[in-house]
Formats: sequence, structure tokens, C-alpha cells
Amino acid sequence: MSDNEGRPRVRMTGKERREQLLDVGRALFAERGFEATSTEEIAARANVSKPVVYEHFGGKEGLYAVVVDREMGSLMDRITSALTGDNPRALVEQAALALLTYIEEETDGFRILVRDSPVASSTGTFSSLLNDIASQVEYILVREFNARNLNPKLAGMYSQMLVGMVALTGQWWLEVRKPKREEVAAHLVNLGWNGLRGLEAKPRLSFTD
Repeated sequence: MSDNEGRPRVRMTGKERREQLLDVGRALFAERGFEATSTEEIAARANVSKPVVYEHFGGKEGLYAVVVDREMGSLMDRITSALTGDNPRALVEQAALALLTYIEEETDGFRILVRDSPVASSTGTFSSLLNDIASQVEYILVREFNARNLNPKLAGMYSQMLVGMVALTGQWWLEVRKPKREEVAAHLVNLGWNGLRGLEAKPRLSFTD
């Protein structure tokens, strides 16, 4: 007997049903990943028939696309709204803490973003999102580079380094959850900011001297 047999179906409006399917799909995609999740499983957990899933999203692909789009928007909103003030170090601290807060409060969402599009990938939704965040960090670094007589054209590369460091650390912290997010953010900024503070204008590899 299937999971949805023997249980009365709850009548919902079209909007309510859509939101329910999004919640169910989000949980399953976080738990199993896109490939391992079937439309049958989504329907069974939502206690509806498969045609209902197709009616709202055209299948699991459509459902997954909406879930991912929502997560990307949620994370980007958190980071952009966290960036307040003009102090460059504070801005980097705010961005790092915003990502860690999202991971802690929206664990399923972050699992979805990194499971099928890992941080180290050069393509995919999460990589696209990281590039958007890096663009904002680049804007911060350009001002700092100009103030320190460093080449502002390199700010884009350094922003990729900083965002990549934070994202990979976030993926590690997703599983260990120690130390607390504020402490992790402080250590990230300690490495990143103090490293930036001591930048050489024209660095060279030591073993080539």
C-alpha cells in the first residue's frame, strides 16, 4: 500500500497546496538530493496524487527549480541586507556572519544549494550565487585597494578568494557546528582581513627568488 493510501486528503486552496509541495520538496531534496528524489515520493509525502505535482510544477524538475530559486533569493537577501555602514572590515564581518546564520537557520536550504552544485564547482546555481556575492565584495575591496595604493584591477580576484574561503568553511561548518557561528565568522575575518592588511603590491613566490 502506498504512503498516501488510507489517509484522508486535506482540502487546500491552490496556493496552499503549492506551498505544501514546495515544503515537502525542499525537505526531500535536502535529505536525498535531486536525482534520488522521485515525483512519486513527493506526492506520497504530500498525501496527493502524482498529477497534482504535475499540475502545479510540471514534475520534480519544475518543483526543484522553484525551491532552488527561493533559496538563492533568500540567501542573497540576507547578505545584501546585512551589509550596512561604510567600515570595510565590518562589511566583511557582516557578510560572513550572514552566510553562517543562513546555514544555521536554513540548513535544508543550504544542503540543497551545495549538494547538487558544490562550492568547488565552476558551474551551477550555487557557483552563480557566489559570483554575485563576490561582485559585492569586490566593490568593497576596490575602495580599500585604492586607499592602500594597490592595483584595484586585482580586487575581483581577491573577492573570489575571500568568498570561496567563507563558502568552503561554511560547508565544513554545516556538519560540525563548532565553534559558534560568531566565533567562526571572527576567525574567517581574522584570516581574510589581516591577510589583506599586509598585502604586498607585487607579491612573488619565494622559491623563485
